[in-house]
Amino acid sequence: MRKIEIANSRTAVLAIQEEIRRSDESKYDHRLHGLLLVANGQSCRQAALLLGEDPRTVQRWARAYERDGFDGLRDGARGGRPPKLVADVLAALDADLRDRPDSFGLAGHLWDGPLLSEHLRRTYAVDLGIRQCQRLFRQMGFRLRKPRPQVAEPRTRNGPRPSKKLRRLAIRDDVDLWSEDECHFQRHGSRCRMWIPPEDKDPVLRHAPTRESVACFGAVALRTGKFAHSFSPVFNAVEFEKFLRLLLRRRSPGRKIVVVLDNARHHHAKLLKPFLHERADILELLFLPPYSPHLAPIERVWKLARRLATHNLYFKDLQALVDAVSSRLDAWKHPNATLRRLCGVN
Repeated sequence: MRKIEIANSRTAVLAIQEEIRRSDESKYDHRLHGLLLVANGQSCRQAALLLGEDPRTVQRWARAYERDGFDGLRDGARGGRPPKLVADVLAALDADLRDRPDSFGLAGHLWDGPLLSEHLRRTYAVDLGIRQCQRLFRQMGFRLRKPRPQVAEPRTRNGPRPSKKLRRLAIRDDVDLWSEDECHFQRHGSRCRMWIPPEDKDPVLRHAPTRESVACFGAVALRTGKFAHSFSPVFNAVEFEKFLRLLLRRRSPGRKIVVVLDNARHHHAKLLKPFLHERADILELLFLPPYSPHLAPIERVWKLARRLATHNLYFKDLQALVDAVSSRLDAWKHPNATLRRLCGVN
C-alpha cells in the first residue's frame, strides 16, 4: 500500500492538537489511546512520542487510571480561557508567514514578535502578546537563523542618557534641536537573524560582489521626530554646507536651529566659518565629546533604517538601494511618533 503523506504536516499536527484540546470528549479519547498503548506494552516515552505529548503526561494518565479508573482520565470542572487560535486561523497564518510583512501593510520586511502580534490583531482580530507570538513561531516549526551570504552575480571589471545641556536645550521654546550624522548604506546589504519556515533548512541571501555604497547626510528633530536627509557623492565641507542650507529651510519661524554632531573633520572645516558667522543668530553647531557616538540620538535612526530598508535584502544595482533607503527615510520627513519616541531627550 502506498504511503499517504499529509501536506504541511507540522501545521496539521498543531491544528489537530488544537482540535483535541477544544473538546473534553476529544481529550478523554486521546488519553484513552495513550493508556491503550501503555497497556499493550509500549513505554510511556514511546506512547508520548506517537501522540506528541510529554512522557510525564502519559505517566500521569496511567497513574490517574490506576488510582481512579476511567474517571481519572476525565477533566474535572475548571476555569480557563478557550484557545484564541482555531485550526482555520493557524492554517491561514502558516501561509501568511511565507510572505513578507510589508505585503500586509506592516512596517517591515522581516517577521518578528511585534509584527506578528499586529498582523493577528488586524487580520484575524486575535489579541496575542509579543512573547506568545515568539513562542508561536517555534510551535509552528520556525527557527531564528542568520542567512549565509551567496554572491548574486560575478564581479565585472566595468539609548543612553542625554547630557544636561541637551536636556536644557530640548525644553527651550526658541530652539529647534537637531541631531546630525552621516551614514553609508552598502549595496551588498546586511545580514541579521530572521524567522524562517521549517522547510528552509539553510537560508541563503544573495549579495552583490561589490563595495558600492551611497553616502547620506541625515538629521532628526529631537522635539518632533521629523527627519531630513540628502544623498551625496562624498562627505566634505562643501556637501555639508549644502545640507545645512537644507536644514535651515526646515527651521520653524522665530526659532534657532542647534545641530548636535560629532567631530568629523568636515564639520570643523575653515570653509564653513563664513557661512556659520553670517547665520550665527539662527544656526549653531554643538559638538559632542570625542569618541562618543552613543550620545548621538540619530545613531538609533540609522540602525532602525537599516533594519527596515536593507537587512536581508539583495539590491541588483545602486539605484535600487537608493530607492529603498529613500522610501524609508521619506516616511519620516514629517513629525512622527516613531522617531520622537526613539530620539526624544527627556
